[in-house]
Amino acid sequence: MIDEKVTAVGPVRVHTIPTDKYKTNTIVWKMKAPLAKETVTLRALLPHVLQSGTADYPSVKALRTHLDELYGATLQVDLSKKGEQHVVTIRIDVANEQFLPERPALFDKALQLLADLLLRPALDGGRFVPEIVEQEKRALRQRIQAVYDDKMRYANMRLVQEMCKGEPYALSPNGELEDVDAITAEGLYRYYEQALADDELDLYVIGDVEEEKVLDAVTNRFVLPTRSPSAQAPLAPAKARGEVNEVIERQDVKQGKLNMGYRTDVTYEDDDYYALQLFNGIFGGFSHSKLFINVREKASLAYYAASRLESHKGLLMVMSGIEPAHYEKARRIIDEQMQAMKNGDFTDEEMVQTKAVIRNQLLETLDTPRGLVEVLYHNVVSTRRRSIEEWLTGTDQVTREDVVRVAGKVALDTVYFLTGMEGGADDGKTGV
Repeated sequence: MIDEKVTAVGPVRVHTIPTDKYKTNTIVWKMKAPLAKETVTLRALLPHVLQSGTADYPSVKALRTHLDELYGATLQVDLSKKGEQHVVTIRIDVANEQFLPERPALFDKALQLLADLLLRPALDGGRFVPEIVEQEKRALRQRIQAVYDDKMRYANMRLVQEMCKGEPYALSPNGELEDVDAITAEGLYRYYEQALADDELDLYVIGDVEEEKVLDAVTNRFVLPTRSPSAQAPLAPAKARGEVNEVIERQDVKQGKLNMGYRTDVTYEDDDYYALQLFNGIFGGFSHSKLFINVREKASLAYYAASRLESHKGLLMVMSGIEPAHYEKARRIIDEQMQAMKNGDFTDEEMVQTKAVIRNQLLETLDTPRGLVEVLYHNVVSTRRRSIEEWLTGTDQVTREDVVRVAGKVALDTVYFLTGMEGGADDGKTGV
C-alpha cells in the first residue's frame, strides 16, 4: 500500500515515498533524542531559531519572501514527545513543479532551503544571532504560558507531571519556563552542534519524486559528520505503583477538569497493541464509546469525556470536563465503564463499529503527507516495524478475548482534579 524506500545517506535515514497522489511535494525532517531536563528547553527553542533565518536569508522577512518566491511554499516546525523521546520536526510543502507551465526546480530549491536551515543557519560570530534568540525566547515563554491559560491542556499536563514524577515523560516538549532566561546565543549554538552530532536523523520525501534523484540531492546537500548513534533500546512501560495517587488542585475556574491516568503495560512494541487500540476505542476513544455515551450523554455529567493512548509509553488518559460538584459521581461512572471493559461487557456490534472507525481513521490519516509521515515514524521511534497492511490486518483479527485480556492489564495510577476554590471535592485529599 505504501511504497516506502529507506536508505542511509551518512547519518541520515532517507525515507522516499514516491506518489502522484498530491499536488505538492512534502519534505519532513525529524530528529529525536531522549527527553532530559538539562536539554528540553534548549531543544524547544532550537527549531524556532533555525526557522528564523539562514546565511542567505538572515531574517524572518527575507526567509518568508523566499518562500513566497517558491510559489507559496510553507515552512513549519513542531515539537513533540514519543514515549520518552523528544522529537523536532521541520516540514516544507512545495508545489509540484510538474503542474506549473515553466516547471521551475521547486523541489530542489525546497530541499536546498531545508539543508540551509539545518546546516547554514543565520549566525553572528560563531553563534546564533542574539536578537533572533531573544525574540524566540519571548515567543517560547508565551507558548509555555498558553498551556497554563488553557485549562484543558493544563489539566493534561498536570496529570502527566503527577503520574510520571521522576520519569522523563513528565517533561513538556515545550520546555520549562524557569529555564528560558538562562539560554544564550552561544549556549544554544553549542547545543545545536551537539544535537546534529548525536540525534537520530530522519528525512521523509513524499510526492512526485524519483528515489535516485532524491538520494543524489541529499548526498550533495546534507553533508554531516559520519557517526554511529546509539541503538534505540525498547521502550518499556513503567509499572503501576499499586496505590492510586489522587491530586486535587484548586484555581479560580468554573468548570472542573477530571483527568485519570492508567498504566496499560502495553506499548507499540507489543503483540497486544492492536487489542489495546480496540479497547480504547470502545472505552473512550470515539463518539460511540462508553465514556461519551454513559458519562456525557446519559448521565449529563460532563461537557466532554474521552480517552487517548500514549502508544510508546504505555499510558491511557481519560479527560473530562465536569461541574465541580459532580466529582464523585463522574469518577464512579468512569470507574464503572472501566470495570465493564474488564468484564467483557460490550457488544459484538461495538467491536465491529470500533474496528471500522480505527480502519477509517488510519486510512484518512494516510491521505495527507503529514499524517503519512507520523504513521511511518512510529517505526523509527519503536524497535518494531509495522506495515500499514499489518496494522489493518492486526486490527481486524482482534477478538473479544484479546480486548478483555488487555483490559485486565489496565491499572489506575493517578487521578487529577482541577476544581474551583470552594467545594467539589474532599479537601483531605488535596495533593497540591
